[in-house]
Amino acid sequence: MAQIISASIDLNKIDKSKIKPGKDGAKYYNIQIIVNDEPNKYGQDVSISENQTKEQRDVGEKKKYIGNGKTVWKSQASINQSANASEHNDVVGSDSLPF
Repeated sequence: MAQIISASIDLNKIDKSKIKPGKDGAKYYNIQIIVNDEPNKYGQDVSISENQTKEQRDVGEKKKYIGNGKTVWKSQASINQSANASEHNDVVGSDSLPF
């Protein structure tokens, strides 16, 4: 499914120690982007948080949210594919097949 998401990150919330060096002087900051099924009261359906280590998840440390956004475009093909898949599942699970 193709989507375009418009989002922003609060740079004051970024833990600068988590910026990692890459090749040719590039710098990377790993994030997670969560697309929710329903928008919040501001019409936003996207949350951005820092990546967590396995240890942080295991001890139940809360995610640090650093930004948010919203889906501004979705491809129609993905919607049609979902509809076709559910129609196919209905037929496969049906006991009224002619053979």
